Amino acid sequence: MILRKTISLPEMSRGVHLITREISSHIHGIETGMVNIFLKHSSASLAINENYDPDVRNDIENFLKNLIPDGWYGFKHTIEGEDDMPAHMKNILIGSSLTIPITGGRLDLGTWQGIYLLEHRVSGGSREIVITLFGE
Repeated sequence: MILRKTISLPEMSRGVHLITREISSHIHGIETGMVNIFLKHSSASLAINENYDPDVRNDIENFLKNLIPDGWYGFKHTIEGEDDMPAHMKNILIGSSLTIPITGGRLDLGTWQGIYLLEHRVSGGSREIVITLFGE
């Protein structure tokens, strides 16, 4: 069986946002299988990381801001603002999709793992995610 749904997340500030609950709420109809989560944008990313200590989120954001700073002199694509090209570069490094096993009708994440939307723009707008479930 294959099930597909597109969801919209509201606009979020720049940073690392835990979205495990939003994704989990759409995991039904499959007992055993896989889910692919695809972000339909090139200036934000999806990742799995520790979901216990909020300092992890701040550390990730601070590291990325230092790794690829806004307004870097080498970027020519600046028509959409000084945070746009850095957002595209972060998306290339982190990625736009995740594949997670489903076991017992639930996401089979580790004890301390969560799903994150990394918003790389100061004002990125709402974000669309395609959730595709495969299994039985």
